[in-house]
Amino acid sequence: MKNLLNYQSSEYDCGPTSLTNAIRYLFEREMIDPDIIKYIMLYCMDTYNEKGESGKHGTSASAMMFLSSWLNQFGQVKHFPIQCEFLAGEDVYLSKTSRIVAALQQGGAVVLRLFLEVGHYVLLTGIREDEVFLFDPYYEETDDPKLDAQFREEGIAFVSDQPKRANRIISLQRLNRRSKGFYEMGPYETREALILFNRQTRLLPEKTIDYII
Repeated sequence: MKNLLNYQSSEYDCGPTSLTNAIRYLFEREMIDPDIIKYIMLYCMDTYNEKGESGKHGTSASAMMFLSSWLNQFGQVKHFPIQCEFLAGEDVYLSKTSRIVAALQQGGAVVLRLFLEVGHYVLLTGIREDEVFLFDPYYEETDDPKLDAQFREEGIAFVSDQPKRANRIISLQRLNRRSKGFYEMGPYETREALILFNRQTRLLPEKTIDYII
């Protein structure tokens, strides 16, 4: 059985929450080794804010890159069917020929850094034409009158009936922007993505699908 996806517990743990959600999305609960959860939490939230407070600047690209390597090695040693690839800079974009879109079409998941006032990690779980389905771990009440107006801009839609897969639909046009508005990936130098597959369920390129949800 697969678990519901989680929301972050603080202002700072979007990284480990989104990475754990990728594991939850790809694997049955009975398959998930506790060491995976343990080490995700151990190595994320590794940064310091301007006051020198540990963890209060979220998770670094270095931590995500390390966990990509760690998960691949864990999979080899433990015979756990996971495969990861870390991307950064100009490799992080969404088009018909991009590695991220190909991964989603093959049944993978992508932990993506974008902007939500500040740098923020979310989980991409599917694609349909010019939209992606994602799970944002930062909880918002859609009927809250104080909901930021930027959530209501074009290219952003809320999803309420897919708790194991998605809570947002975002247009590719918005995601690909180089600015720092809500659900925009921003400048290339700030972009990063971690692609994950369950090797047992990954689709071959000739069998890819356009809509995974």
